Amino acid sequence: MAVAQVGTMRIKRFILSFSLIVGIGIAAGLLSHPADSQTAVTVDSIADAQGNLHVPAEYRTIYQYLGTWAVAAKQAAGSEQIHTVYASPGVIDEYQKTGKFPEGAVLVKEVFQAKTDRMTTGTVSREDKLEGWFVMVKSSTDKFPENKLWGDGWGWSWFDADNPTKTTSTNYRADCQGCHIPAKSTDWIYVRGYPPLSK
Repeated sequence: MAVAQVGTMRIKRFILSFSLIVGIGIAAGLLSHPADSQTAVTVDSIADAQGNLHVPAEYRTIYQYLGTWAVAAKQAAGSEQIHTVYASPGVIDEYQKTGKFPEGAVLVKEVFQAKTDRMTTGTVSREDKLEGWFVMVKSSTDKFPENKLWGDGWGWSWFDADNPTKTTSTNYRADCQGCHIPAKSTDWIYVRGYPPLSK
């Protein structure tokens, strides 16, 4: 066999071995680091050492859309508010598998004033001015027992639109939980309004 042929065969074997090693490495990396691990959210990522929350800056780009609520106007046609809710990555899959919100799950609700107009489809309400955010973080161990915004398996906080880093809530029982009492049996969350959670 000519020297050139032997050299060519060695190069081919090297390329094949190298490709195999790289392929195994990539596969192992994907198995040990699922696609959503880069966007995984933990309690610590949106809470400081005292358990004070903030609105996660990236929620509109990496969180999953859960659903929208329209709060009817009291006097006129249309809606008074629009509430749009997002969940941190992986929450939907985990809830579909277990029927429970996973530890560290983050829910972000945007609260908008609604604007109602007459359109070709009829009377239509849409999001207008942002009023603020409501943020909840799942913590079955009530991670911050000294913080009055944590309890009943969640961290709870409201944020005015002009300050997503400092809550105006002081006590979750007084400021937040009252609206969730009818949803106590579903872990304080109105899951029936979120189609993606259905199996």
